[in-house]
Amino acid sequence: MSEATILFFLILCIVILIGIILYQQFIFRTGIQTKLQKISGKLKEITDTDSDERVMIFTENQELMELAAQINRLLEHHLKVKAKYRCSEIASKKMLSNISHDIKTPMTVILGYLEIMRVNGTCTDEMLGKIEQKGQNVMELINQFFTLAKLESGDMDLELSKIDVCEICRESILDFYEILTNNDFQVDIDVPETSVYVQGNKEALQRILFNLISNVIRYGAEGKYLGMVLRTDERNVYIDVTDKGKGIDKLFADSVFDRLFTMEDSRNRNIQGNGLGLTIAKNLALQLGGTITLESTPYIKTTFTVQLKKMSY
Repeated sequence: MSEATILFFLILCIVILIGIILYQQFIFRTGIQTKLQKISGKLKEITDTDSDERVMIFTENQELMELAAQINRLLEHHLKVKAKYRCSEIASKKMLSNISHDIKTPMTVILGYLEIMRVNGTCTDEMLGKIEQKGQNVMELINQFFTLAKLESGDMDLELSKIDVCEICRESILDFYEILTNNDFQVDIDVPETSVYVQGNKEALQRILFNLISNVIRYGAEGKYLGMVLRTDERNVYIDVTDKGKGIDKLFADSVFDRLFTMEDSRNRNIQGNGLGLTIAKNLALQLGGTITLESTPYIKTTFTVQLKKMSY
């Protein structure tokens, strides 16, 4: 075989190989484009119909599989955000409905007494007392509503400083001494004599303890018991507020801190009767870098525990 013939066959083989490579690249690009068009079409369908579907693609191309996986991650995140928004929207509507009801009730009493005073032309101290009490209830509800709104929007900046938790605990119990005595409560306090410090806000911690103690008096009164224990470990300070009343079923233990939690099977209408108090207490604790948890065995022991970070000396 001559050199010219060999050269011809070599050139022919090279041309064929180049043709095969170009054909494979064409098929590959066409296949990729087809699959990308399918992905794009599916995404458009999911967006237009607001469905919960995922992008499904069958290919051996690792890059396309990774792209589909990342798209599905975004779709899952979108669904979670959408679900959270819907829950928040429902909770907001429920909150506005309940607040409207809670405002309407005392306002009806106020307007009723004013009408009696207008018709009869008389004004007794009892009537004025009722009007004042109901007016204060309305103001307290409005104040709690705006406090919660500011906390959840992040507009409430708490100034942190070194505070003595033991002193605040004792002061909080003393604020309720007369009420507890008049209602025959047994009060057990276990608070160290020596100071225990946290980096916190005195007014915020006082508000938390006020809400928790109020909750005991309002909903744990059957047990006639209030306990407050302050304990520490290397990193944290714990304040336990305990009663022995009817408690809260374990099914609702995680729900009591939700806005306007009013389950009839729990101690319903938590702090101060409008479903906002425990939510405010939990949000304040979070603002202080801590949290509040609940453990409850009905008619035996119900304990709210405030956990705060211990201050290093």
